[in-house]
Amino acid sequence: MIKPVVITALITLLAVVLAMNFATPEKKLERKIEHRYVVSDPQFRRELSVMLGPAILPGNRVQDFQNGEEIFPAMLEAIHDATQTITFETYIYWSGDIGKKMTEALSEKARAGVKVRVLLDWVGSLKMENELIEGMQEAGVIVHRYRPLKWYNLGRMNNRTHRKLLVVDGRVAFTGGVGIADQWEGQAQDPDHWRDVHFRLDGPAAAQFQAAFNDNWIKATGEVLNDEEFFPRLSPAGDVDAHLFISSPASGSESMHLMYLLAIAAAAESIDLQASYFVPDELIIKALTEARSRGVKIRILVPGEHIDSETVRFASKASWGPMLQAGIKIYEYEPTMMHNKVLIVDKEMVSVGSTNFDVRSFRLNDEASLNIYDAAFAEKMTRMFEEDLKHTHLYTFETWAARPLKDKLIERFVLPIKSQL
Repeated sequence: MIKPVVITALITLLAVVLAMNFATPEKKLERKIEHRYVVSDPQFRRELSVMLGPAILPGNRVQDFQNGEEIFPAMLEAIHDATQTITFETYIYWSGDIGKKMTEALSEKARAGVKVRVLLDWVGSLKMENELIEGMQEAGVIVHRYRPLKWYNLGRMNNRTHRKLLVVDGRVAFTGGVGIADQWEGQAQDPDHWRDVHFRLDGPAAAQFQAAFNDNWIKATGEVLNDEEFFPRLSPAGDVDAHLFISSPASGSESMHLMYLLAIAAAAESIDLQASYFVPDELIIKALTEARSRGVKIRILVPGEHIDSETVRFASKASWGPMLQAGIKIYEYEPTMMHNKVLIVDKEMVSVGSTNFDVRSFRLNDEASLNIYDAAFAEKMTRMFEEDLKHTHLYTFETWAARPLKDKLIERFVLPIKSQL
């Protein structure tokens, strides 16, 4: 018979482990950021360069790819062209058609002598068959799971890598919202095929993608990837200014939160946001409503009925009232799950990557975001945004106020746990 003191000790240990997983980092933004300058002001770039980490670098070329029909061929082509190294980090990697294609492509390059490193989040890759991993390993791919279910990880199991990074030969880099699963295939033509966007960067900022991969590779393996094959000399490839920065609970946990707050505070004319998981905290809501009060046009596009988390939907809508009253436009995407993560400010700055617009991404996940400072690219992304608007309906304050009592009760239940969604 187990003694009461042993049971008490086990319960206490469990409580401590749970508390460690639900705790947010010590560094926490609590005060609003004032509107002191606009996005076009050099001071804005100076501050984002020093506060977020990597400096903004000139000389890049950025391409956008719409939905799996464009995204996966672009990624597979880059892998096929690799001659020295491939580093790949992702949250979702499941079995299926695209999972098999990606595995075969990575394995083929490893057999050809290319150094291939793959880092998979343990939770996000639970639906991946062992045969795929074993196949890569047999071909020479070095594969690691990020924070697997081990006793030494129990206090950090809630802190996952949500980054989506692919770097080829240290020169070609991809990031965005897409995961390796079949629902991302196709052209968002029906509810079984999601809407998403991914980006390729060539130029000096590609080294920042490699450094971002190195960050979690070191955590997972203790190995530092260096030398010219991973960090080659990079020449200008275009005329776009950009930088990729990261966040994690271990370091820089508020970088994403800070970036959004600084960008919103700097907005003078417009904010367009596509957010697949839109659960803003009070500080973000206040920043958005204050931006609207100074005349900034704000449009937010979120998933409609097709969403993979009803809990997120309820937590999100609970916060919409003050924003709708302030004149912020919120649109729900109708055809399928909208998984885009794109912020456009004053048609000059674009932020894309893995980061969701919620507390989990701001404080618990490991994330990576690419900021692009280029009016032509921002104009192109605005056209993409407005094309997506054609497939939405506007959600009004009247609709919000008249939502069913059942929904309001569910919202009250999920709000206390919104940081975990």
